Amino acid sequence: MLVIVLENAPPRLRGRLAIWLLELRSGIFIGDYGARVREMLWDQVQAGLDKGNAVMAWSTATESGFDFLTLGQNRRMPCEMDGLRLVEFFPLSDAEMPEEIPMEWDES
Repeated sequence: MLVIVLENAPPRLRGRLAIWLLELRSGIFIGDYGARVREMLWDQVQAGLDKGNAVMAWSTATESGFDFLTLGQNRRMPCEMDGLRLVEFFPLSDAEMPEEIPMEWDES
């Protein structure tokens, strides 16, 4: 199993991936290929991504059952802890923080 998720990707890259993979939703591609095709597809993502970001995940015989690669700026960045690949979240910058978080309660 192979999954590629693109954000802010140019249409030409999405079209290139749609030749090999099924686009389930906008920017979400899925297929079932071996390592050689997976590497070729990731090369296509690296060459055509521009200013967007991407993640590719695939099935492996590891303890977690999968592995993944990321590309581009994102708050979620891969890290490794005790041999497991995890994802850490970076805090929002001051410019991205909302001034006030609305709290609405429905007491009906």
